[in-house]
Amino acid sequence: MANTPLLLLISVLPVLTLSAYVDVGIVNGTEAKPHSKPYMVSVQKDGQHFCGGFLVSESFVMTAAHCFQWAVKLTVVVGIHDLSKKRPSDQKLVKFYHIHPGYNQKPLENDIMLLQLNEKVQKGKTVQWLSLPKKKGEVKAKTSCSVAGWGANRTKGYATQRLLEANVSIMDKKDCSRKWNSYFKPSSMICAGGVAGFCQGDSGGPLVCKEKAVGVVSFNEKDNCDRPNRPNVYTQISKFLPWINGIIGSLK
Repeated sequence: MANTPLLLLISVLPVLTLSAYVDVGIVNGTEAKPHSKPYMVSVQKDGQHFCGGFLVSESFVMTAAHCFQWAVKLTVVVGIHDLSKKRPSDQKLVKFYHIHPGYNQKPLENDIMLLQLNEKVQKGKTVQWLSLPKKKGEVKAKTSCSVAGWGANRTKGYATQRLLEANVSIMDKKDCSRKWNSYFKPSSMICAGGVAGFCQGDSGGPLVCKEKAVGVVSFNEKDNCDRPNRPNVYTQISKFLPWINGIIGSLK
């Protein structure tokens, strides 16, 4: 899928009919210290926050594949904490949309995408990229991790202007499978729970454990962000390292 223009990607987007919900944000979190997560980006359409994402190199943003929309040009905002204060220089155009070739919406799986930016971003105090796992492996259950975003802080709420963050705990995959049944794919997904989590408006953001991105926000329980009966689900990044490295490495 490397260097594939927008026009050719619509064929990989079947219709989603899950009893889960995509496009999600942060619940029971707190405002992050400004610019403490300089890898975070806001993926926007028509100048409005639409999805989360995170820098993984000077030219690429990682996000969820379901954030792609046909005939909609997305932009990303980098180095920002308060979205109401974005400047033209913070906004970057997307050159190519690299959707994983195995992405499927029914059921939702391989929900990962790389956005290739039209120009390289420069590292600084407010702009950094986030490290990825070096090899395939599992994150141990009960590991404390974090998730962040500009999404709603309650069910059917509104997106926030300032970046929120929350601590979450990795759950055992057997427990995830019991909760989600066939929707949960143990080989390519991670789930996390606790009193905090995500809701509408921040799909594509990172699940960060020990300063590495291990997951991409994918889906949660429909219309129940506040007290979900099922844990939040993330795409497991380590599963896709050959594909990720192949695309990013093709530009080096």
